[in-house]
Amino acid sequence: MSYLQSLGVWNWFIVGGILIVLEVFLPGSFLLWFGLAAIATGIVTFVVDLSWQFQILLFAVFSVVSVVIARRFAPKAGTSTDKPFLNRRTEGIIGRVFVLDQPIVGGTGRVRIGDSPWLVSGPDCPAGTRVRVESADGNTLVVVRLD
Repeated sequence: MSYLQSLGVWNWFIVGGILIVLEVFLPGSFLLWFGLAAIATGIVTFVVDLSWQFQILLFAVFSVVSVVIARRFAPKAGTSTDKPFLNRRTEGIIGRVFVLDQPIVGGTGRVRIGDSPWLVSGPDCPAGTRVRVESADGNTLVVVRLD
């Protein structure tokens, strides 16, 4: 209890600094906002002499405000992008039509997409046949013949 009564300006700066340093070593960006709230409490306590109860209350208010502000301006997970299939290339190929580069024999063949050959599976077809990608099984594209 005597420690709480002796809370001073430097204690808030030290706690704030420790929280910010811990943020470097721990994942996420959560302790940063509490560290900034502690530093803000230290600044207010430096300007105005406050009781330890009011300092704790002020720290709690600054903590809530800083977390709310951080959540409001932080980028949202799953935001739209100009390249939605960047890490899911096969999903971006489904539904497209291509010409077989190599015939499908025994259920497997190849198609060229851009500058890359892709393994395809489907009904046997000669090279040069137009096929539409129906789905993907790992890196193998499942195709159907277009007549």
